[in-house]
Amino acid sequence: MNIATHPFDALMEITSRPQAVFVRGEGSFLWDDSGKRYLDFIQGWAVNCLGHSSPEIAEALAAQSKLLLTPSPAFYNAASLELAKALVDRSCFDQVFFANSGAEANEGAIKLARKYGALHRDGAFEIITFDGGFHGRTLATMSASGKKAFEPLFEPKVAGFPKAQLNDLASVERLVTDKTIGVMLEPIQGEAGVWPATDRFLRELRELTKTHGLLLIVDEIQTGMGRTGKLFHYEHAGIEPDIMTLGKGVGGGVPLAALLATRAASCFEHGDQGGTFNGNPLMCAAGLAVLQKVGEAGFLKSVTETGLYLESELQRLSARHGLGEVRGRGLLLALDLKHSIAAAIVAQAFADGVLLNAPRPDTLRLMPALNVTREEIGEMIDCLDAILTQMGAARRVA
Repeated sequence: MNIATHPFDALMEITSRPQAVFVRGEGSFLWDDSGKRYLDFIQGWAVNCLGHSSPEIAEALAAQSKLLLTPSPAFYNAASLELAKALVDRSCFDQVFFANSGAEANEGAIKLARKYGALHRDGAFEIITFDGGFHGRTLATMSASGKKAFEPLFEPKVAGFPKAQLNDLASVERLVTDKTIGVMLEPIQGEAGVWPATDRFLRELRELTKTHGLLLIVDEIQTGMGRTGKLFHYEHAGIEPDIMTLGKGVGGGVPLAALLATRAASCFEHGDQGGTFNGNPLMCAAGLAVLQKVGEAGFLKSVTETGLYLESELQRLSARHGLGEVRGRGLLLALDLKHSIAAAIVAQAFADGVLLNAPRPDTLRLMPALNVTREEIGEMIDCLDAILTQMGAARRVA
């Protein structure tokens, strides 16, 4: 189908998209080619942590593009060295491998754990993951995920990912065998509908993995880079994992991801891992700009305060309309609608110029920019309130 001058049929159709074509973004807003403005509470699925086209990232990309794009990963470049050191200095990890997507970072974490098992655990290779988890769309990361929709796809799956239940330590312990090398989880399961692992569960899981000599791998693709009010979510629980993956927000809108590990877990040898564009200076320059901004005094405190404000506004809305709980932390939140009306709300909100996400039929997920304002939150809440009021009236008539 062609509308106006846009050749839609040249793209593979892998999802249902509205016909709007976005041409410009600034902060919390997007504009389509008709000039219509949209308030964005998706932000590329928590990617644009500083909003659309942040000046910090734009300036970093412009400056770096005039110096060096990529010299090949066979050589060092200054931006990747600087970003790696900055991430190490701000975390409990010792070394970094850069990638282009969260799925690639998670694939790397799986490979690193299996290499560790081959070297130190008599070939142990199984990684316990969780029902409801989402780790990416490569064959291995789909296999590691606990997403029901993935089960019939692209068989046969990669073996070695027994599934436990989030916040149920006994379900993890039952799966530990001499083949187990690690446990991998999202601190907050985003695609499942924003279901957090409790801080207590994370602490108990850390103790369990230490007791059994297993690696603890935290997938912070969505929760990392300040999304929950700390630079990394594992800090809330006061633990130190062995491996962490970052994506989405680490690049602030450009394809950048990272695999971080302690020195003890960093066992790749020459030739084990690589990637043509991995750690290229253009993307790493954007990552440095993001880290510098998020690391400014008061930034993370502001994320926490804004998150609490958004949470309270959603709770007020829920009470007004007889909806369910508000889940999550910081600026990764979900509203339980108690009815399968999420898709209809998303569609109406889009028509009204607000972008929302429905990871489940009865759930809305909100992932605004980390510098979203209270006024922008108020505009979103007013839109959602009007839609829910209209839907409530329609249900009563029906």
